[in-house]
Formats: sequence, structure tokens, C-alpha cells
Amino acid sequence: MHDIELIRVLYAEVGRQQNTINLIASENYASLAVLQACSSVLSNKYSEGYPGKRYYAGNKYADEAENLAITRAKKLFKVDHANVQPHAGSPANMAAYFALLKKGDKILSMDLAHGGHLTHGSKVNFSGKLWRIVHYGVSKETGKINMNSVRRIALKERPKLIVAGATAYPRAIDFKSFGNIAKEVGAYLLTDIAHIAGLIVGGQHQSPAPYADVITTTTHKTLRGPRGAMIMCKREHAKAIDKAVFPGIQGGPLDNIIAAKAVALFEASQPEFKEYSEQIVKNAKALADNLIKNGFSLVSGGTDNHLILVDLSNKGLTGKEASIALEKAGIIVNMNMVPYDTRTPFNPSGIRLGTPALTTRGFKEEDMSLVGDLISLAIENWQDGSHLQRIEGEVRKICKEHPLYPQLGRHGI
Repeated sequence: MHDIELIRVLYAEVGRQQNTINLIASENYASLAVLQACSSVLSNKYSEGYPGKRYYAGNKYADEAENLAITRAKKLFKVDHANVQPHAGSPANMAAYFALLKKGDKILSMDLAHGGHLTHGSKVNFSGKLWRIVHYGVSKETGKINMNSVRRIALKERPKLIVAGATAYPRAIDFKSFGNIAKEVGAYLLTDIAHIAGLIVGGQHQSPAPYADVITTTTHKTLRGPRGAMIMCKREHAKAIDKAVFPGIQGGPLDNIIAAKAVALFEASQPEFKEYSEQIVKNAKALADNLIKNGFSLVSGGTDNHLILVDLSNKGLTGKEASIALEKAGIIVNMNMVPYDTRTPFNPSGIRLGTPALTTRGFKEEDMSLVGDLISLAIENWQDGSHLQRIEGEVRKICKEHPLYPQLGRHGI
């Protein structure tokens, strides 16, 4: 029996991914090996607990898969302990908070409006409801984090936990300075590296491992694994972290996804992954340079990582209008607030761009310059449907030259 309706949806999604330029900074294309692990027979297993201490029988091979993922994560990120069970980044942060804090403790983190994440203390999120939150942000003049300002806030507020990490910050994060500030005020340091984990592994960003008490990350984005997360920490926090994940906030882990995490961590340990990480940054810089040439205003004036934040205030349209127009042209981005935005999150002033997915498809600097030109054309003609359709035709031609899964044929299908 075949589910024709869902098969149609899946084939349509393959076509959409193949024939569009994906600039969503938090997305990537997992390898076929990762996808195969996601859909493996481990989907059938239930494994409450941890390797060697399960509440169900029959976990010999689930244990082996989880131990592989743990060992690889510890080696790759140079950490004492790794928990590979969190289903996503938000519960990973929740578990870390529960492990380190009591309800009502104070957290110092990056303001959502300046590039932080919902789980870093937004009032609409669990983090902002259960703990007292104070924020640092970016300088209005530079668009960058001023570590002297962070230190002043930390000395005044004396938080129990400092969170270093972001979801829309295009510059390098100085984890060493964050670590020094945390020590000075007697706070724990949690680093959320969800966006830059792959860049850290590839040597393109400073590692937080020597400075952080706890590190959280998703396993997709620049790490190019399955949708999921991990928590890594110093040895003294291992027991509390594990207890916070299970039985604290989760029951049975997703054994198939843990296996896929193991595959992704193996792939990230290969020499070619370093080349991939280097190319992500080269591509982001090439795209940023092109956009500046085309008159776009970039928050902080450029990028150090995989991500570009574009302020469209000088272009006569909003981030929402831009994202809709670009999608009609076959270019996928997300609307995004910019620091000190006067608009709302539902119709902000900016768009966020990222290069991990296109780099996976083999795009190089010259390709990114062409992508920048197409973005500029689409923004200039955002109300002209026929012009956007012509751009979409050009996008399809480019995408044919970079098949999504070359192993499956010219068109990646």
C-alpha cells in the first residue's frame, strides 16, 4: 500500500529544495548517510535512560549507537562530557538551566532584539517566565557586542548564569572574555553554539570548551546533521545535566536521530569538513561584499561567520515584503529584526541570510556574487511579478549546476 498523497508532498519538497537557493542561516542539507540513519530501524526502539542503565530491555545496539555519538562529540569538541539525547535546541537550553539554576535565579544573556534566541530569556518563552533576565546587546554605532559593556552589566547585576551565543549575530563571539567575566562575578558560563558548531569544529571560530561550564548546540545548521541537539559540559556538571535531560524534561530518546548524530559527528571529523567550514565563511564574506556593492546596509558592516543580517530600511520595503518577493524569485530567506528596529517581529526591517546550505551544494565565491546580484534585482523589482518570475528562471539554471544530491543523478532527485 502506498500513501500517494504524502508521496506527492515529499517529491514536491525534493523539487522545491533542488530548484531554490536556500539562504536560511539555520538550515542545511544532511548527507544521505545521515538521512538513512534517521529512517533506520532504530526508529522502532524505546530507550528510556542512558547506555547501560535503561528502563527497557533490548537496548544493546541502541547503547552502542549512543555511545558512538557521545565518544565522537567529546573528541570533536574537546569536552569532558556529552549528552546527545536532547530533541532540539530549546529543550537543550531548558535542561542546562534546570541543571545549573534554581527558579528565579538571574541570567545575563543577549537581547532577542539584538540577535539573541527566544530561550535566552524572552518574556514569551519559558526562560523569561522561570528566571530573572537581564540583557546585553550590541552597540548602535558598530552593531557588535562591546565586552566592556557586558562586564559593566555583569558587575552591576551579579547574575548566576551568563549566556554567550546568538541566533542572528554576524560576528565572532569572544568566549574567552565571556569566561573571564563569568569568573569575575562568580557566574556559570553557558555558551549556545547552535549556529556556529560546524565552524568551531572546522577551526573557523574560537571554541568555548576551555571557558564554558556548559555548551549547548543543535546538530543541524553548520554541523550538517539531523534536526536535534546536544549538551556538553565540564565533568563536575555531568550528573546534573544528565538528570535534567532525563528524567527532568524528556522521556525516551529518539534512537534513530541519535544514530544520525553519530554519523554527522563522524563526517565532521573528516579533513574535508574543515574545507567545508572554510568555504562557508568565504562564501558569506563574498555575498556580504556583493550586497554592500549593491547598496545594502549590513548590520555590523559585514560578517565573520556564516550569517549576514541585512537592514532594508534604505530599500523602501520591509523584511516581510522582501522575503515574500525573494521566494517568488526562488530565493529563500527569513525576515528578521535588526538591532534597534522600529518595526515589529511580524514585519521587521531586516532579512537574515546564511551560506551553510549553498556551500553544501558546492557554491563558491563567484556563485555567491551572482546570488547577491539576483537578490539585488529581486529587491529592486519586488512588486513586479513578471520580473521576479524571470529571476526565478535564472535561479533554476544555477541550481541545476549544483544538484542537491549528486549521487542520485544530475538533478539530485
